[in-house]
Amino acid sequence: MYKVILKKGREDSLLRFHPWVFSGAIAQIVGKPLEGDVVSVYSAEGNPLAIGHYQIGSIAVRVLSFQHESLPEDFWKDKISSALEVRKSCGFVGSGYTDCYRLVHGEGDGLPGLIIDYYNGVCVLQAHSVGMFRAKKKICEALCAVYSNKLKAVYDKSSGTAPFKAGLDLVDGYIYKADGFDLEQEVVTEGGHKFLVNWSEGQKTGFFLDQRENRALVERYAAGRNVLNLFCYTGGFSVYALGGGALHVDSVDSSAKAMSMVDKNIALNDFTLGQHTSYCEDAIDFLKKSPQDKYNLIIVDPPAFAKHRGALGNALRAYQRLNAQAIAKVAPGGLVFTFSCSQVVDKEAFALAVFSAAASVGRSVRILDRLCQGPDHPVSIYHPEGEYLKGLLLFVE
Repeated sequence: MYKVILKKGREDSLLRFHPWVFSGAIAQIVGKPLEGDVVSVYSAEGNPLAIGHYQIGSIAVRVLSFQHESLPEDFWKDKISSALEVRKSCGFVGSGYTDCYRLVHGEGDGLPGLIIDYYNGVCVLQAHSVGMFRAKKKICEALCAVYSNKLKAVYDKSSGTAPFKAGLDLVDGYIYKADGFDLEQEVVTEGGHKFLVNWSEGQKTGFFLDQRENRALVERYAAGRNVLNLFCYTGGFSVYALGGGALHVDSVDSSAKAMSMVDKNIALNDFTLGQHTSYCEDAIDFLKKSPQDKYNLIIVDPPAFAKHRGALGNALRAYQRLNAQAIAKVAPGGLVFTFSCSQVVDKEAFALAVFSAAASVGRSVRILDRLCQGPDHPVSIYHPEGEYLKGLLLFVE
């Protein structure tokens, strides 16, 4: 086992169970680990602290265990089983409410660098580190053991998430298929609604599972309202709004593939063309030219404006401009659901950007609710950075 020895006094974060070791904390590396190798981490005094995946960059080790000096034989199976038990306790397994959920959420499930989403028997895996990419065969074996004959397939979709390294075969594809399985998409259910999920061609793993509770909140407020769903992707919020009795929903996204899926999901849930209109356009341009007071419920759910700290300032200005437009355009007495999925934008900074947007418009705005990711996207109390999705429900006079 390769050894990573920390500088004197730099073990405090690991003693508090934070799952990252930064390169600046390292005094010495014993051996020559390759990126993705499992390494042991020791204090300057020689005390064992953790084991994890070694990587090149500011985060040098992603911790897999604070209890072991080497990975036990059943490590992956035990971790997957533990993650599934959490989802069972939250009512996502066997309740009839949904047959899709996030099974593994990186640090929140003690597996930093790994995402696994479950879609009615199909597990879609995304490795965000070389270590997890190299471990995907063992992860697949663990999934097969945990789900047994209920598992239809395991699809690896890491080409857009795993770091590009020479020697890594970053090609998406199946790493397991049950006999007779031959699908590229699946119909899933959530809260009484149906959605077509295409994991091979869709964004992320095919569906935004993290917005489940927020979709249900839109459904609760949608009755009798004209709704605008910006950056709609495959129309999750749109379907819920129509299910809640919205008068009409306009869905907007610049992706033609996404808009095609929106139309399929609207039809899948038996809503009519008279209740919904799709617009394949730039969402920001669409909002700017929208008539004043046409909509009394607007959903603003853009992609991440900042993927690293260097882009934080520009991202906050973009959130301010976008929210100013939404607050200005919504009808009196209307609602704005606004979100940020940028991990580097914390909830205080996002709230300040929305405050600045409201102040620039000059309308009276109340916060009715503060929104976040669903419970199948858990946040380790020792890793608050895992709380990436934040949102506000605004009432605008």
